[in-house]
Amino acid sequence: MTQQSFPGEDFSRRFRNSLGMFATGITVVTARTPAGEPIGLTVNSFNSVSLDPPLIVWSLAKDLPSRALFEGCEYYAINVLAEDQTELSQRFASRLDDKFAGLACDEGVGGVPLLRGCCARFQCRNTARHEGGDHVVFISEVVDFDREARAPLIYFGGAYRQLKA
Repeated sequence: MTQQSFPGEDFSRRFRNSLGMFATGITVVTARTPAGEPIGLTVNSFNSVSLDPPLIVWSLAKDLPSRALFEGCEYYAINVLAEDQTELSQRFASRLDDKFAGLACDEGVGGVPLLRGCCARFQCRNTARHEGGDHVVFISEVVDFDREARAPLIYFGGAYRQLKA
């Protein structure tokens, strides 16, 4: 295999671009603040850990203002976005004050907001957190879930993609 080099890219940029060659799904992690306000953010670092017990993993940058809220919540949801939900991904990746404005959501365990129209939704108990470089790694127990037979939204090479049949 021939390795391609990109002149002018520093290590950090080369590493990030190389990680981008791994196609991922897009999720929105949602929770409630102690005051009951809904919060959410776009995450593509989601993955399964264990079937028995049912555990998932995701990570959050340490420098995000919402970090303490996600670390302190009892429950949160992982909403796996469908291919027609690019706008939701962009909305929850933005710095909008009210990312839930105009959204109809279902309510999950502990009042956690569940986005509609997703491929899958996992309701999780916030179980364990670990330092991981510039991120916090969350490993949590899945307490409930549902799914729809919909194609997922994919992220690859710095762009949204769709599965081809």
